[in-house]
Amino acid sequence: MSDEPVWLSDSERQAWLGLNAVLTLLPAALDSDLQALDGITLFDYHMLAMLSESPGQQLSMTHLASLTSASLSRLSHVVKKLETRGWVARAQSPDDARVKIATLTEAGMNAVVRMAPHHVASVRGLLFDPLDDKDVSDLARITRKITAGLDESHWILDS
Repeated sequence: MSDEPVWLSDSERQAWLGLNAVLTLLPAALDSDLQALDGITLFDYHMLAMLSESPGQQLSMTHLASLTSASLSRLSHVVKKLETRGWVARAQSPDDARVKIATLTEAGMNAVVRMAPHHVASVRGLLFDPLDDKDVSDLARITRKITAGLDESHWILDS
């Protein structure tokens, strides 16, 4: 094995720079949009959305961390912040005292319902409007491949 680096080809470099720009600009634009709308981040919204789509609007903290690709530490911090807004409640599982359950409150569900149309319009405008149907299919295919390389058991690969 050589100690010499294997540099990116011109096409790989262009793909990397493009992806890096999207990874930087898109979350920042969506964060700014949600901050202006309701004072929350994209991660906060994603966590609320995952709870809103779950049976009974509740999940174990471990499962919620998996669905949001977050550490338990980061998730706990965000849940604590959203508890102060009255949007999320945390309690011990009745089945296992070691398990904490996060539940979306009625106020939290109302917030998601209020923010969702605006957020979806932002995602559509920033991400999907510039693409045609083939681009969207290609994006889905490519992001699944990248995700599988990063985490072969990621839940998104099951859908």
